Amino acid sequence: MGHMKTLTAADGHVFSAYEAGSLDQPYALVVVQEIFGVNAHMRRVCDDFAERGFHVTCPALFDRAEPGIELGYDTAGREKGLALRAQITLEDSLQDIYACAEALEHAGGHTKRKIGIIGYCWGGTLAWVAATQSKRFDASVCWYGGGIAARRDETPNCPVEMHFGGEDHSIPHMDVLAIRDAQPGVEIFVYDDAGHGFGCADRASFNQEAYMLAQQRSVAFLESHLQG
Repeated sequence: MGHMKTLTAADGHVFSAYEAGSLDQPYALVVVQEIFGVNAHMRRVCDDFAERGFHVTCPALFDRAEPGIELGYDTAGREKGLALRAQITLEDSLQDIYACAEALEHAGGHTKRKIGIIGYCWGGTLAWVAATQSKRFDASVCWYGGGIAARRDETPNCPVEMHFGGEDHSIPHMDVLAIRDAQPGVEIFVYDDAGHGFGCADRASFNQEAYMLAQQRSVAFLESHLQG
């Protein structure tokens, strides 16, 4: 089990983050939330990575609009999450993500260690943008990031892996094809029978088989690029 901690971004914004895993874990990872906050599902995601050897930090991005937000996967939760996201600029979200990366990089007396990032839904898009807008990360994994296609021509500064559901009606097949065409060096996996949010057991769209395979691939990808 992890715990909440407080971090400060470069602009002075103080925010909460969920931390899991010990300081001496071999891998370091920033986990980026969906539009539902750092809720029970996101904390389980972090705990799972911690059990697999990762020291994890997950920033509460909604703290810039309304602290302490945890939303459910119903219509009200989705509408609230979208409204909160609209109040937060991309630049501010990246500042919070970078603050987590910096904290991980120097945690436990490390002078510098490799940092990975993984994000889901909104976080999947942010994991892509963080990989293209900075050189802070050594590997990036993006699960069903709906905003990636619009930024597909940007150049990543680290290896990237992406996961999409073949039945995700919020991310058209043409978007995934466009990303493939623009980014031939990015590993992209599509799970034919999976919808949006297939990796979340709290959603009706949860797909156990797709989740297990995507998780296995994500862990192997991160481990391979965060060695040393």
